[in-house]
Amino acid sequence: MQNITGINIQEHDQSKRIVKISLENEIIDKLISPFNKFDLTALELKPFTRFTLAKSLDDLTNNKLSQLMNSIIRDRSIGCFIIGPKNITTKINDTFLVKLSTAIAHLIGVPNHDAMAGKYYARFHVKHEDSSDSYLRKAYRNMDLHTDGTYVKDITDWLIMTKIDEQNVEGGETAMLHLDDWEHCDELYKDPVGKQNFVWGSPKSKNIDYKVEHPVFSSDEEGRPTISYIDQFPEPQNMDQGNFLQRLSDGLEESKNKIIIKLPVGYSVIANNYFWLHGRKPFKENKELSRELLRIRGSFFVN
Repeated sequence: MQNITGINIQEHDQSKRIVKISLENEIIDKLISPFNKFDLTALELKPFTRFTLAKSLDDLTNNKLSQLMNSIIRDRSIGCFIIGPKNITTKINDTFLVKLSTAIAHLIGVPNHDAMAGKYYARFHVKHEDSSDSYLRKAYRNMDLHTDGTYVKDITDWLIMTKIDEQNVEGGETAMLHLDDWEHCDELYKDPVGKQNFVWGSPKSKNIDYKVEHPVFSSDEEGRPTISYIDQFPEPQNMDQGNFLQRLSDGLEESKNKIIIKLPVGYSVIANNYFWLHGRKPFKENKELSRELLRIRGSFFVN
C-alpha cells in the first residue's frame, strides 16, 4: 500500500481482502473549515456542493486518497475498505460524519437517489422496539447476507454504510462474504436457474412503486461470477426458482468463510456491490439499545 501523509493504511485484522484506512487528527482538523461552509440542507438540495466537500478531502492528500479508494473498490481480489477518523474527538459529531461520508462517496462515483429517505443518503436507527416492514431495523433478527439495489432500476456498483453512533450495544456485528471465498459459489453459479430472470419487489417503506426483473447471477467482463440478491424481495414464479433461492440462502448463511467485523463508531465500510455480500448479526437484547447508521449507494464515475 502507498504512503499518504496524514493517513494510516493497513490490512484489516479480520481479512486480507479488506483495507483499513484511518484519518489522522491533522486531516480531520483541516476538514473542519471547508465542511462548515455547507449545512446539510445545502448538500441535499445542491448536488455540486457535495463534490466541493470531496475535493476538500482529496486535496489534503494530493489526490492520492481518491486514487487509493478507487483502486481498492474496483479490485476483485480486495473490493472493500473501511475508513474513518483514527480518534473520535468533540469535533466529530453526526453532521461531520454525514459530510465525511458524502465526501468519500463523491470520490468514488455518483450516489443514487434513496427513495426510502427522499435524498442521496438515508439515516436510520436500530432500537429495542420496531414495527417496520424491513429486517434493517429489527435488532434481534439476523440480517442475512445480501447485496443492495436488487429491487431498483438504478445501477448500484458500490455502497457505503457509516456507523454514526451506538449506545448500549452488544452484538450486531457486520457479516461479510466475498463471492470468491464462498464454498457454494461455483455450484450455484452454474445452475441455469440462477441466470433466469427473477421478479424483485419491495415493501412499502422503500417507496418504490415498481418491480424489476433480473437474474441472481451474472458475469463480469472477465467471466467471473457477480451476484444481485437479497432474501426478502425476490418473488419466485415456480418451484425451480423457489427451491433455488432456498439453496442459495442456506449456502450463504452456512458459509464458514464469512468475515465478522465490529465497525468502530465514526467508520464507514465501502464495498463493491457485485462480489461482496453483507449482513448483520443479531444484537443482544437491551431496552436502551440504540444504533444510528447512514447509507449511501451509487454508481462508479464513467471516465
